[in-house]
Amino acid sequence: MNRPGRRSPPALSLCALGLLALLGAPGAVTAHSASDAYLTLTTDTPGSAAPEAAGKASIHGQWDIALRDLDFVLKLDANGDGRITWGEVRHRTTDIESYAYPYLEFDGGPHNPCSVKPRKQMIDDHADGAYAALFFDVVCRAPPKKLTMSYHLFFAIDPSHRGIFVMNTGASVSTALLAPDHEQIGLVF
Repeated sequence: MNRPGRRSPPALSLCALGLLALLGAPGAVTAHSASDAYLTLTTDTPGSAAPEAAGKASIHGQWDIALRDLDFVLKLDANGDGRITWGEVRHRTTDIESYAYPYLEFDGGPHNPCSVKPRKQMIDDHADGAYAALFFDVVCRAPPKKLTMSYHLFFAIDPSHRGIFVMNTGASVSTALLAPDHEQIGLVF
């Protein structure tokens, strides 16, 4: 029944709303999402490093890896209900780190070895689902003038995987797309 002064919405509009609701339903879009990860490196601004950090590179990272991708290789959904909970992820943080970090390497040049030092792990929400957020530091023997980063996550099992990389030095921001044919980047400081 129509009230005075109000028009009935056209049937096409209702169908369009229904279609939009269906497309926005959980799992409907993410089932076809591409495999991707987001890697951000940030350098300390001059003078912000602690005195005990002298001689060390002060590079901090956040690596967001889709839980759906990690579930594919690590079977994070322990009870098989189709949902990955924080509890399931929390019980597997060591497995996630052990799996992911070997696929991310840094080289500070001759006589300047670098390593990844995990700090913490959280969950981050992106438009296409939940991601494991791995926070880490890149520690080198001496501050590098050039740092080579190699990224290989999921390339052997999914050549369509992409890493979206952002480098923030305080003075500038640069970006790159990491792929099987572009898995190494030289960073100059």
